[in-house]
Amino acid sequence: MAGNTFGKIFQLTTFGESHGVAIGGIIDGCPAELEVDFEFIQTELDRRKPGQSKLTTQRKEEDKVEFLSGIFEGKTTGTPIGFQIKNKDQKSKDYSHIQDKFRPSHADYTYEAKYGNRDYRGGGRSSARETACRVVAGAIAQLVLKHQGVEIYSYVQQVGSIALLQEFNEIDFSQTFQNEVRCPDGEMAKKMSDFILKVKKEGDTIGGVIQTLVKNCPVGLGEPVFDKLHADLAKAMLSINAVKGFEYGSGFCAPEMRGSQHNDEFKQTEEGIRTKTNYSGGIQGGISNGEDIYFRTAFKPVATIMKSQASVDKNGEETEVAGKGRHDACVVPRAVPIVTAMTALVLVDHLLRSRISKM
Repeated sequence: MAGNTFGKIFQLTTFGESHGVAIGGIIDGCPAELEVDFEFIQTELDRRKPGQSKLTTQRKEEDKVEFLSGIFEGKTTGTPIGFQIKNKDQKSKDYSHIQDKFRPSHADYTYEAKYGNRDYRGGGRSSARETACRVVAGAIAQLVLKHQGVEIYSYVQQVGSIALLQEFNEIDFSQTFQNEVRCPDGEMAKKMSDFILKVKKEGDTIGGVIQTLVKNCPVGLGEPVFDKLHADLAKAMLSINAVKGFEYGSGFCAPEMRGSQHNDEFKQTEEGIRTKTNYSGGIQGGISNGEDIYFRTAFKPVATIMKSQASVDKNGEETEVAGKGRHDACVVPRAVPIVTAMTALVLVDHLLRSRISKM
């Protein structure tokens, strides 16, 4: 299987399956002498782990990361950082009923068709459990970005049709993780939570949107033509399980505007050259321009539902499939640290590439 490595200089390669012994990864290209904040890394993992609230799957995993290499006396050595997270609460029997059946909108059929086999236990390699590895690497990437003053804020902006419409400057990001939905507005979070529980009680699932804001990003990140910064951010987000859409800056509102409205005029300030507006989303010509980078990532409803659905088995015979076991009714609360992690991986990779391009 190809495609298990992300990044060009700051690289992450992940391994493992949902119901295997462990999942893990290798981070290559991390600068040496970076002080590793283990508590911060574990906090990010805790925000993603299952079983943390009544809104999420009740699979109980500690998700304690164990570093195997690349760190000595609390600092990175510049060599590959190896790590693993052991699986401890697998219930493979919950998936025995779909051993020979293809679940609608899952990777079952495509994996079987491509590889001639599949690990049906929780989806195997296609399981979102793999994203815990991204959170570990993304947390280390965030530690690198902190030295540059770069800040990343991600939060649940929408669940179903319930949306938080506040502007960034009106949001208190410190409130994001004060509730189980990960929405920085307590009243809106309550509405979202109640709706998710209602959908869950009906045996169904619902999707949502995560909004991300990057502040203090330096000018010059991005490598045209094919490695534009927004293109790599899009790839990063679309590589996350259940993601169906990505838009940055003015996004899909841009077609309704005229050029005279949409163009971000430049101005000279004490801080340097800035723009009066930011419809570009902090990226022009595929390169960061120093303004805030902002984008939205849309997640579909979780494919596993507790209702019976029509399908076929490996022999093409008609059958029915219904979910069993422990699953999320809405993935976005747990996906917030994943989106942040992937954002950090892209920014650090381009930060290191930008330094090389100026040598």
